[in-house]
Amino acid sequence: MAQVYDHGGGVYDHGGGVRSVQVPIPDNPLGHTLVYVVETDRGPVLVDTGWDDPDSWDTLAAGLTACGTGVGEIHGVVITHHHPDHHGLSGRVREASGAWIAMHAADSAIVRRTRETRAERWFTYMTAKLEAAGAPEEHVAPLRTARRRQLPGFSPALPDREIVPGELLDLPGRRLRAIWTPGHTPGHVCLHLEEEHPAQLPGHGRLFSGDHLLPEITPHIGLYEDPDDATVTDPLGDYLDSLERIGRLSPAEVLPAHQHVFTDASARVEELLAHHEERLTDLRSLLAEPLTPWQLAERMEWNRPWDQIPYGSRNIAVSEAEAHLRRLVKLGRAEAVPGSEPVTYVAV
Repeated sequence: MAQVYDHGGGVYDHGGGVRSVQVPIPDNPLGHTLVYVVETDRGPVLVDTGWDDPDSWDTLAAGLTACGTGVGEIHGVVITHHHPDHHGLSGRVREASGAWIAMHAADSAIVRRTRETRAERWFTYMTAKLEAAGAPEEHVAPLRTARRRQLPGFSPALPDREIVPGELLDLPGRRLRAIWTPGHTPGHVCLHLEEEHPAQLPGHGRLFSGDHLLPEITPHIGLYEDPDDATVTDPLGDYLDSLERIGRLSPAEVLPAHQHVFTDASARVEELLAHHEERLTDLRSLLAEPLTPWQLAERMEWNRPWDQIPYGSRNIAVSEAEAHLRRLVKLGRAEAVPGSEPVTYVAV
């Protein structure tokens, strides 16, 4: 493992002109997002920014000062994906510094549509989606009465640069190549720093992995939620294909957006591929009887019993169940029961 220096306050020096700042995520078990500060010939560039919250902003600003720079000095912001714990503070950084913001086109499209979508439209979409998944009325009912409330995170900053997969980003003095890794989101990217590891670790450079590859937890793979896009996608299939691509890259070290840096990316990829294959096998066994996506989610193994999972997390769980169902259907290992309402699925 490379030598990592803690300068206090969750600021770390990873060597070779790369530091990180732990930016807190309010009321979230993940705790924080690791925002990376990459030195370039035109000033520091951030990889992700953290959640849009006053405490998070103060922590980021203090962390940048500890790194020997400041918010006003930021040259650019590279976003691994559009989720608010990564993209949330991008707009404030740009306002303070004039920095550009870069994101993959697929996630930029989601940001654009999010800004144009009224909260009422989102609640209507979620209500219909959960009803179709077989959610009970007591779960759906709060969405009907919440339609006039304002949702947070509905005005994310519009990126002004596009991350093009396979191309080097415009970071003067550095070699940072974008790798498209859809699954967690349709436009998720990992960023390969094609430079010799500062501690001479064996492998090919370093990888900023966002949420795609984490050392101890499995990223959420659910349906790509978009009220205005009816495309039938296969997020889990996308994710598994992307994992194999990263495994072949064999970086010397992985710098993820959560938890901690780690080595042996290939071994971690194999663990995750095996985990998802085992999960698909287990779910197919559950489908010995016809189940709705909601019923399947109730029976799946989570990090706590179903009756202890909070309301919002149940929506995420159902989305993950649906993503696994999509994959099983695509593989010919499950199918929808004709005429069932709401739709049930059974193993084949």
